[in-house]
Amino acid sequence: MNRAVQATVTREEIVKGQVAVKVSRKSFDTYYITTPSGALNGFEALADFVRRYNGTIVTQDVFGTCRLHTDGIKSLSHAFGDIHWPITWIEGQNCNGQNSCGTQLYVISGAKVDPVYIDGRNVGGIYEDEDAVYCLLGNILPSDLSLPKQKQAAEVFENIESALQSTGMDFVNIIRTWFYLDDIFSWYDEFNSVRTEFFSKKRIFDGIVPASTGIGVRNQAGTAVVADVLAIKPKSDRVHIGMVPSPLQCPALEYGSSFSRAIEVTLPDLRRLYISGTASIKPNGETAHVGDIAAQIDLTMKVVQEILESRGMDWTDVNRAIAYFKYTDDIPVFD
Repeated sequence: MNRAVQATVTREEIVKGQVAVKVSRKSFDTYYITTPSGALNGFEALADFVRRYNGTIVTQDVFGTCRLHTDGIKSLSHAFGDIHWPITWIEGQNCNGQNSCGTQLYVISGAKVDPVYIDGRNVGGIYEDEDAVYCLLGNILPSDLSLPKQKQAAEVFENIESALQSTGMDFVNIIRTWFYLDDIFSWYDEFNSVRTEFFSKKRIFDGIVPASTGIGVRNQAGTAVVADVLAIKPKSDRVHIGMVPSPLQCPALEYGSSFSRAIEVTLPDLRRLYISGTASIKPNGETAHVGDIAAQIDLTMKVVQEILESRGMDWTDVNRAIAYFKYTDDIPVFD
């Protein structure tokens, strides 16, 4: 979210449907790149764009059927050569009858990005400026796929911590998480118990509780859960990180979900607001407008808008967003 004149936000269309939102700071540029539904081929223009700006892909999320994973990786390899970044491949119903629901990439230009590894596997990148150290992790998986769901979840948290500690950071530096759970309705309560226990052990509740998205979706590895993570470690008191409440919803902690509604990061030249996964939820935590998709979408958007406005922002300040649908037939209602 843009605040000061030192930082600027611009939008560029790479080719038709491929959009890059560029956040420019004096230290480095960040590109949020989104490709459209069905775009698991023709990555050459995207690769040319990244090379043109001497960019480094830190992480990538692909939304599409798992059966296309092999072809998708081949297409990426053909365009980019060797792939040196983690790809979180998660499956949803095909959008508009296409082979995938698109992909989002996180690219850094102007700063050195060092890879982060777990057991020799690239799981993200770390970079820094004079204000802070930044670490983005992707495709964090459990080590043992044969374990029960809850133990797989526990291993994911442990692997996140190990990856961060290898960079000199720790779990307390996390500001945003994304958890993709297979068959979420059958074990979300158990997942949240694992998360709450881990947060208690690490004393996360004494400080910043990360913003988060928890969504039900399969992943290519076939695990019970896969995670993406963003962590920021300030270098001075010029950087401030704080939790932001939702004016229209109660804190998720009040009904047993261990995440914050939003996190705000204030840098000398920029304010950034990370809003958690948001749904049609009443102030008491109950689902609102059951069976009425239009009303659910309307409330969800109002909740996000109120959070933005509470921090002096609006929809024009948004540079990255994802909408998740249980049924793709409901997408036109959102549009």
